Amino acid sequence: MSAGSHTVDSPLPERVRAERTRITGGIYDRADEIADLSLSEMLAQLPGYAGRDAEFRADVHDQVARLCRTGLRALLDSRRVTAADLAGTRRAAVRRARSGLPLTDYITAFRLGQQAFWKSLVAHAGNAPDAREATLSMVLPLTRYCDLVSTQATHAYLEFQQHHSADAGRDSRELLDCLLGGTLPERGPLPAAAAAYGIGPAPDRLVVVTAAVCGIREPRGDATGIEAAHLVSAALARTAVNGHRTLAVVRDAGTRDPEVVAVAALGRAGTVEELCARLKHTHEALAGKGIATALGVSTVSAGVEQLPRARQEARAALELLPDDGGVMALPELSPFRYLVLRSDETARNLVDPRIIRTLTEDHAKGAVLADTIRAFADADMNLREAADTLRIHHNTAKYRLRRIQQLTGRNIRSVADLVDLLVALELRAAPHPAARGL
Repeated sequence: MSAGSHTVDSPLPERVRAERTRITGGIYDRADEIADLSLSEMLAQLPGYAGRDAEFRADVHDQVARLCRTGLRALLDSRRVTAADLAGTRRAAVRRARSGLPLTDYITAFRLGQQAFWKSLVAHAGNAPDAREATLSMVLPLTRYCDLVSTQATHAYLEFQQHHSADAGRDSRELLDCLLGGTLPERGPLPAAAAAYGIGPAPDRLVVVTAAVCGIREPRGDATGIEAAHLVSAALARTAVNGHRTLAVVRDAGTRDPEVVAVAALGRAGTVEELCARLKHTHEALAGKGIATALGVSTVSAGVEQLPRARQEARAALELLPDDGGVMALPELSPFRYLVLRSDETARNLVDPRIIRTLTEDHAKGAVLADTIRAFADADMNLREAADTLRIHHNTAKYRLRRIQQLTGRNIRSVADLVDLLVALELRAAPHPAARGL
């Protein structure tokens, strides 16, 4: 049952489907019992699990029960398991890695959990012919699901170990501190570490990304924020466009709101457009895994000495996003759009009430006048070209311009008046300052 391979099974006889539903539902209700059996076997056979405290054991028990219910619910609903369904599994893997649990014990724990699951399923199914046929019909999808879970969990575990081991994590943090201070280290292992990320003494095109976790589906305790931050850091490390990994570090890891900072080198062939596209894909992928993020992206720096400025830019971009996050990439903004986004309540109060009233009424009617204003500006005030863009007759466009002037008191053919209208439109589209925490 992979994220892309769990499909509805071929038709089964009604009596077999009824037995399959009975067995699946019964095992679903016994998920906690399966978790009890699994945990007992883990504690008895695995040194890494023995001697752990009650909180660790409760976490393992909860995770086993959740995995049972997730797979069985998907089977009952005849649907695919999604990445969001397994978000908790990846976060649990990070918790196991952070706790120092050996990977061999972690992998073996999955095997013991699967054994307990199948033992319970066979026992509950019974030996009736229809029950045996129903059980056989579940083998393939549930085996695929078990494989998917173990693969996802192992990848998350190894990724955490690789990028957040004590030595690697310390070197990455020290390197990032140097870079954000505007200097490139010259001694010790850090110059080689910088080179591994494509950052060297020659003038480089560098971009700073600042990320924050805005929300987590099914949060678990105070540690969830840092676990999600590490997953975000690992995801950002894969967004490089220069053939190297991106330097990504979790900062303020001991707080409830850790921050992820990344420095991406564009290299010779990479473009900022490609980087921004990858960051947006990463944002969407994390959302699909149950982690809502906000990403602020700086403009391109010509070298390490400009990174302190780039860090401030990335933070400023982050502040422009609403509470539910998103990606704010400064390289994709015009100065005009940036200034509008940075505006405060005073700027909104300076807009002529007639313009506000006109745009509000127009929005309720389909924003026809707003579209005309934008098209006219995009066409460099060429009315015929704007009409063609809007796919309306030239006379219709002329009528709309007269209507705009009547309602707002602004002559759209005047540059100053057109700017007033465009500012009002952008302020209307921009997040309200209160929503951005400004």
